[in-house]
Amino acid sequence: MFTKITEQSSLYNHLESKSVLEVLQDINTEDQKVALAVEKAIPQIERLVSQIIPRMKQGGRIFYLGAGTSGRLGVLDASEIPPTFGMPPTYVVGLIAGGEKALRNPVENAEDNTSRGWEELQQHGINPKDTVIGIAASGTTPYVVGALHQARQHGILTACITSNPHSPMAEAADVPIEMIVGPEYVTGSSRMKSGTGQKMILNMISTAVMIGMGRVKDNKMVNMQLSNQKLVDRGARMIVEELGLDYDHARTLLLMHGSVKEAVDAYRRNTI
Repeated sequence: MFTKITEQSSLYNHLESKSVLEVLQDINTEDQKVALAVEKAIPQIERLVSQIIPRMKQGGRIFYLGAGTSGRLGVLDASEIPPTFGMPPTYVVGLIAGGEKALRNPVENAEDNTSRGWEELQQHGINPKDTVIGIAASGTTPYVVGALHQARQHGILTACITSNPHSPMAEAADVPIEMIVGPEYVTGSSRMKSGTGQKMILNMISTAVMIGMGRVKDNKMVNMQLSNQKLVDRGARMIVEELGLDYDHARTLLLMHGSVKEAVDAYRRNTI
């Protein structure tokens, strides 16, 4: 039976009568449950990542779909892939109900449209090499559920991240990731534990996929974009460590070739 745990009453009462310290301690107590809930979902996360990597090696992409907080977290994770791993922004795409406006302001009824999510995926030329990951704490968001149904019918790998077991969204997904964090501190405020857990799982999925795609060497972001001086400095120090060069030589190589990986590969080719 489907039960909306995310809508159940908080375990804490009379929040307005608590001291600031008590509120913060209570929230922290609840947050400590999140990592344990995510840990229980690792087998499903592994199952998903293991299927995504070979698809992406054939040119497939990841699409995140969500509304509200869930949609914003998907867009956030997608936006961090190019600077962190040097991948084009077309490889991991975040779609949010209501579009760009919804990133900062709620768009009335946007999440209730059952066909809009699939229409947006079609605008991106969705195909069977791709993966669609729905994100919704409730597991009932029509924008997401409708898109997953259509994607699955078209032979596209589907997954979801939800905080309620046996939800309609989970039924629509090939790989349901159910992260059960319990009632929120403020009843129904899934931006709290559910949102934290979603962010953790998105980090795990995208990082594991990028490692599988060869975008990390040892433990280093060797393909990161050099978008500020901090990252240029970090890259130069990676090259110093890898090749034993002095810092200025390493920095020059980095700026010449645009990434740590390209700089190291070019140096080794020229010194063989």
